[in-house]
Amino acid sequence: MTREELKQIIPHREPMLLIDEVILDDGKAIGTYHVRGDEFFLQGHFPCNPILPGVIQCEMAAQTCAVLFTEQIKGKTPLFTGINNVKFKNPIKPGDTIKFICEIDRIKEPFYFTKGKAYVGEKLCMSGEFSFAAVGGI
Repeated sequence: MTREELKQIIPHREPMLLIDEVILDDGKAIGTYHVRGDEFFLQGHFPCNPILPGVIQCEMAAQTCAVLFTEQIKGKTPLFTGINNVKFKNPIKPGDTIKFICEIDRIKEPFYFTKGKAYVGEKLCMSGEFSFAAVGGI
């Protein structure tokens, strides 16, 4: 799925649409994002040594996870309800291409529980558990 196709599934728009593409493969969502270096969230984090903020990594993983529930959330907004057991292992810098691998842990509608990992090349950079509620009317 391209950025334009993602806009049909998740409500995010620039500058908060933080995934370049997503592929669904064997029950997993595989998202990618290339860190250009001029993104708003790198300004001042940190001067002369920009590092992708952890909270942005979590949002990128969450946007990838939301694609797993395309049919269930149609017409609804997926809202974060929890971020658990997140670990940051390696920094992500401008020029890196991040690959997110996300999968469903369990569903108890309207709640969706997922797990996600972020890699640059073979290096694990982030892992965590993300939960959402699909709500209407927002």
